[in-house]
Amino acid sequence: MKDRAPFPRTTWPRRGAIAALGLCLATGLQAQTLKLRLLETSDIHMNLLAYDYYQDQPSSTQGLSHTARLIAQARAEQPNHLLLDNGDLIQGSAMGDVVAKQGLAAQAHPALQSLRLLGYDAANIGNHEFNFGLPFLKQAYANAGFPVISSNLREARSGKPVFTPSVLLRRDFTDEHGRPQRLRIGVLGLLPPQILQWDRQHLQGRVVAEDMVVAARREIRHLRAAGADLVIALAHTGYSAEPQPEGAENRAGDIARLPGLDALLLGHAHAEFPGPAFARHAGADLALGRIHGVPAVMPGSWGSHLGVIDLRLEKQAGRWRVVDSRGSLRPLRDARSAQAPAEPDTALEALLQPAHQATLTLIRQTVAQAPRPLHSYFDLVQPSESLALVARAQRAYAREALRGTRWQDLPLLSAAAPLRNGGRQGWSSYVDITPGPMSIKHVTELYPYPNTLKVLQLSGAEVREWLERSAAQFRQLQAGLDEAQALIDEAQPSFNYDVILGLDYAIDLAQPARYGTDGKRLPAVSTHRIGELRYRGQPVRDDQLFLLATNSYRAGGGGNFPAAGPERIVLDAAVENREALQRLLQSGHAFEAEADEGRWTLTLPEGTRAQFRCGPAARGQLPEAGRLRWVQDSPEGFAVFELRP
Repeated sequence: MKDRAPFPRTTWPRRGAIAALGLCLATGLQAQTLKLRLLETSDIHMNLLAYDYYQDQPSSTQGLSHTARLIAQARAEQPNHLLLDNGDLIQGSAMGDVVAKQGLAAQAHPALQSLRLLGYDAANIGNHEFNFGLPFLKQAYANAGFPVISSNLREARSGKPVFTPSVLLRRDFTDEHGRPQRLRIGVLGLLPPQILQWDRQHLQGRVVAEDMVVAARREIRHLRAAGADLVIALAHTGYSAEPQPEGAENRAGDIARLPGLDALLLGHAHAEFPGPAFARHAGADLALGRIHGVPAVMPGSWGSHLGVIDLRLEKQAGRWRVVDSRGSLRPLRDARSAQAPAEPDTALEALLQPAHQATLTLIRQTVAQAPRPLHSYFDLVQPSESLALVARAQRAYAREALRGTRWQDLPLLSAAAPLRNGGRQGWSSYVDITPGPMSIKHVTELYPYPNTLKVLQLSGAEVREWLERSAAQFRQLQAGLDEAQALIDEAQPSFNYDVILGLDYAIDLAQPARYGTDGKRLPAVSTHRIGELRYRGQPVRDDQLFLLATNSYRAGGGGNFPAAGPERIVLDAAVENREALQRLLQSGHAFEAEADEGRWTLTLPEGTRAQFRCGPAARGQLPEAGRLRWVQDSPEGFAVFELRP
C-alpha cells in the first residue's frame, strides 16, 4: 500500500479561497434579518378624491387620491411592505350618499374599486360601514379582491362570522442579505361593539358584537397556532388616557398589552398617533410611536395622513421576531409649511370620474334661498341659526307624524348638535353658507350623517340631566384669574353637545360638570350647571312630561346621554334627519322662527377671559357688538377667540 502523497503547500490563491469559504460560512451563521413596512389608511369616509363636496371645490387637505402619492413614495423606499385600511370607508361624503341612494346593482363600489386599484392587502370594517344597512355593506365589500376582516362581529342567530375573523397572508419578501423569505402574517380586525346602539335600526336582532379585547386575544392565539410569523391588529378604536372596562369603545391601550401582538393600527377617533394629544397617555412612546412597547399608528381622517410602521425582524431559533420598530405619520401637508401636497393620483381620479360627476349633479340642485349667512363657527358658545334650522326641521316633521297619536299634546322639544365644528377635522371643517341659493350640498353640510329621526319621551328632570350631560363640553372657569382660561373641553367632540330648541336655560360655568366627556355621571359633583330652565316662560317641573326629537345615534345611546335608549322611543321614523331638513327648506318656511323656540346662554364668572379655538374665517362673522372678540391666529391654522361675561 502506497503512502498517501503529502498535501501541497498552500498558496495565496488557495488561502483566498479558504477565506472566501469562511466568509460564506460566517454569513450563513449570521442572524437572518428583514425589514418590513406597514402602511395604514383609516377613516377615509368616502373622501376618495381631493375634493370638498361641502364647499364644492378642490381640496389640498383631504382625499385618498392625495394619500396615494404618499403610499407610492413609502413603497418605493421599502419594497417589503403591506398596505391596509382600517374602516369607516364607504360613508361620510356626498359621494358616499349618492352611491348608497343609487345602489350598486352589478357594479363595484367606488371605494372598493379604489382600494383594489392601489393594491391593498386587507381591510377592516369600521362602525360607519353600517350606516346604510347590513345588506348594502355586504354588497359593497363583496368581491373586494382582498381579504375583508372583522374579528368581533357575528350573526345573531347562527353565531357565524359576518366577515372573515382574521387572515393569514403569505408574502415573499427579501431579507437584508438579498435572499428571498416567505412570511406568514396574521391580520385581525376589530370594531366598537357600540355599533349595536348607533345603528340599532339596521342591526338589532341581526348581529352581535363582542368585546374587542376578548376577540383579539382569541384571534391572536388562533393565528399563532396557524403558524403566523407576525400578528397585526387592525383596530377601529381610539386610545383613551383612562382605564377602560370590557365592552368600551376605545380600548387601544388594552389591546396593545395582549401577548403575541406585533403591531397595532388604530382608527375611529380621527386623531393622530404618535402626536402631542397623547403625551400624557399611559404607555405612550411618542418618539418611537409605540403603545406599551407595541408599534402603533392612527392616521387622522379623510386621507390627511398615512400611517407608517417600520419593523426590523430577526429570525431566532427558527422564528421571526420583531427586534426594533418605529411608528410615524406622514401628513398630506405640513401645517408649518406653505408647500402644497403632491399632485393627486391620476389613475384614481380617472376611475372615480363617473361617481364624481353623479355627485356634483345631485349636490348642485337648488332647494331654497338663504336670506342671511349660516355658519357653525360659534355653535358651541351662543345660539346659532344653523342649529336652529336642524332642530326646527326635526320638530316640524315629528309634529306631523305624531298628529292623532296619544302623544300629540305633549310639549315637543328638539335637540341638535354641531356636526361640523372644527375639532379633530381641523380649522376648515365648519358650516359656512353665504346668502343666496341653497342646494343639496348645503343640506349635507348642515347634516352630514344618514341618521334617522327619533322622538323620545322624557321627564323634566331627565331633560335637565340631558342638558347637564351636554354641558360637559365646557371646562369649569375660575373667578378672579387675570390670565385667559380655556373654555372648551376638546376631549368631547362637538357632536355630543346638544342644544334643545323649545327651552330657555343658562349654563353656569362657575360650576363643575356633572358628567365626564364620556357621558359618565361624576358622583362627587352635587351641583348643577343648568339653571333658569323654562318652557314657555314657566319653570320646568321634574315630573313634567316632554317629547324630544333627536336622531338615531343619540336615541340608541350614542354619547351616553341619560334617559336615552330604545325603550324611550315613541316615534321610530325611517326618514333621515337631513331629509326632514330638506323638506322644511323646500317648504319655504325654514327661516321662520316659532315663538316658543327659547334661547340658551353661557354664564361666566365676573371678569373671566374664556378663550377657544375656531376657524379663522369666523373673524368675518363676528357681530359688531357682543361678547365675542378675536384674539389671534394660531400656528396650526385655527384662530383664538375670547368670550366675555
